[in-house]
Amino acid sequence: MRTARFACATLVVALFATTATHAQDATAKAAPNKAAIKPEELDQVLAPIALYPDDLLTQILMASTFPLEVVEADRWVKKHKSLKGDALAKALEKEDWDPSVKSLVNVPDVLASLSANLDSLGKIGDAFLADQKAVMAAIQKLRKKAKDAGNLENSEKMTVEEKADGGSEVIVIQSSDPKVIYVPAYDPRVIYGPWWYPAYPPPIYYRPPYWVPGPVIGFGVGFACGVAWGYAWGRCGWGYGRVDIDINRNVNLNANIDRNKYKRDFQNRGGNANGKGAWKHDPKHRKGVAYRDKATANRFGGKSKTQAAQARKSFRGHKPSQASRPTHDRSTNRSHKSSGRSAFSGSHRSTAKQHSNRGRASRASHGRSRFGGGGARRGGGRRR
Repeated sequence: MRTARFACATLVVALFATTATHAQDATAKAAPNKAAIKPEELDQVLAPIALYPDDLLTQILMASTFPLEVVEADRWVKKHKSLKGDALAKALEKEDWDPSVKSLVNVPDVLASLSANLDSLGKIGDAFLADQKAVMAAIQKLRKKAKDAGNLENSEKMTVEEKADGGSEVIVIQSSDPKVIYVPAYDPRVIYGPWWYPAYPPPIYYRPPYWVPGPVIGFGVGFACGVAWGYAWGRCGWGYGRVDIDINRNVNLNANIDRNKYKRDFQNRGGNANGKGAWKHDPKHRKGVAYRDKATANRFGGKSKTQAAQARKSFRGHKPSQASRPTHDRSTNRSHKSSGRSAFSGSHRSTAKQHSNRGRASRASHGRSRFGGGGARRGGGRRR
C-alpha cells in the first residue's frame, strides 16, 4: 500500500514538473525578445537616420542586420564606378547579397556611411532583430520631438505628414519627388531639441557642403531612382511596428531581377507566395556575424557573440578553465586583445575586420561619423 502511495505521489510530482517546464517553454516562446540595447543607446544610433524618407529608412533597417554584406557592397560600388544602366543591373543581380543591401547601391554615400560606422550599424541591426516594435517606436518618438521643436516641416524636397496607421498617429516622411531620393543632412544633437541623454550624444556625421549648422535640415543633390532601387521592396508598417515588403515593388526600374526566385525564397522562410508580407530576416546573408544574444542566435540558427568568442578561444587551443589565466606568450596576448574588440559592441569585430578596415575609425571620434547624403551617384542619375 505504501509503495502504491509513493508511486502515485512520485507520478504527481513528475507530471507537475513536466507541466511547469512546458509552461515556461511556452512563455519563453510567446514573450517578445526585448530590445538588444538600452533606450538611450537606441535613440543615440537612430537619431542620424530617423528623419530619412520612409522608403530609404526601411532599406537601412533591413540591411543593418547584414553588416558584412553592407561592407562588401560598399567596396563593390567603389570598384565598379563605371557600371551603369543595364550593365549595372546584370552585374548587381549576380551578387549574392540581400535585396535590401543591393538597393543601397542606389545611394552610395549612405552605403559608405553605414559601412564606415559599423558600431552604429551593428547596434541598429541587433535592436531591429530583437524587437522591431521598439525600433519603430523610437524612430517615431524622434520624429515627434523634431516636429515639436519646429524643425521638421514640409519643404521643397521633403513631405512630412501626420496620419493614422493601424490605429496609431504617426509621422510619415517621403521625398517630394517619388522618382528621386533626397537624403537630409542635419545635426542630430540639436534637430530634436535639447538632447535628453547627455551621456549618450548622437554621433556627428559627415558634413557635406550643403550642411547648415544649427537646427536646420539641408538637402543636396538627389539620387534618381535607378536599377538598384528595383530591389527597394520595404515599406514602414508604422501602426504595426514592423517593416513590410512587396517583391513586386519598383518593377519598372529593373527587368533583370528574378523576382520569382526571391518569392520562392520568401515563401520557404514562411512568407506569402505572392512576395508580400512582414519582412523576415534571412540568416544566410548574415555570413558568420554573431548575433548579440543566445535567444536571437537560437531563432536564426546562428551563434551568439559569447558563443563565437568561446569558439575562437577553443580553436586557438585554449581551454575554458585557462581563459582567465595570464600567459607569457606576447603573441597570444595580442591575439586575445584583438579578439576582444568589436565594431558591434561584442566579439565579432575580428570577423568584420576581414571585410572592412574602417570599423575602428568609426569609433575614433564622433566627428568622423558619416550619416549623410550627397556624393557620387550609383544606380541612377543625380538631380537637383
